[in-house]
Amino acid sequence: MTSVYPSLTHALADALFDVLWFIEGTDDEQMDQDDAVKVLEGVAHVVSTLPSDQQQGLIDLVGEMSSAETDPARRSFLEEFPEALGLIADES
Repeated sequence: MTSVYPSLTHALADALFDVLWFIEGTDDEQMDQDDAVKVLEGVAHVVSTLPSDQQQGLIDLVGEMSSAETDPARRSFLEEFPEALGLIADES
């Protein structure tokens, strides 16, 4: 079987973004919101402890993935991801 992903990093990032996108879109009936916040904060913490070159690599990968994304809602989520996790400064 041939992978649709160019690297393991890309495949794992895509899986992570799917999980985070799901969590971000859940409501109180689907998931406890305190648990959702804990998961999102946990990911933000891990990402914040990466060396700057790895953070930049993740930013670049998210940019590539958002450019290739055909679902407008998921594309928007991916475009906002680096800022939402504190990888880049708030642009406003």
